[in-house]
Amino acid sequence: MNKRLDCFLLIDDNEADNVYHEIIIEEAGCVKEVISVQSGKDGLELLMGNKEEAPPAPNIIFLDINMPGMNGWEFLDEYQKLHSKNQADIIIIMLTTSLNPDDRKRAEKIEAIKDFKTKPLTTNMLKEILEKHF
Repeated sequence: MNKRLDCFLLIDDNEADNVYHEIIIEEAGCVKEVISVQSGKDGLELLMGNKEEAPPAPNIIFLDINMPGMNGWEFLDEYQKLHSKNQADIIIIMLTTSLNPDDRKRAEKIEAIKDFKTKPLTTNMLKEILEKHF
């Protein structure tokens, strides 16, 4: 993929994971901006434009499942209620440590989730995602 995308959004309560994934993404040189938030609620607010300086709509959301407050599943429930302009053409990738096969099956039933990957994000994994979706 030669085109640089506008924005990736990382939604994960683990700050160390976010920093590591930001490094992988930035080293790939495939996106202009990487934004990370530590809760599903913050991710929704960002998508709805409730932050003072609204960034560009993300091309990809990397979403964790297990987070306090609002987990990945609850985020998706609320995301699907958003106006279509807030959803745009966003690719949601479930990026999680969960090895529970029920989580994978549940993700496969949700149209908004385009892929289910196990942390950590790797350069090869990112390349596969970009080739598949862009």
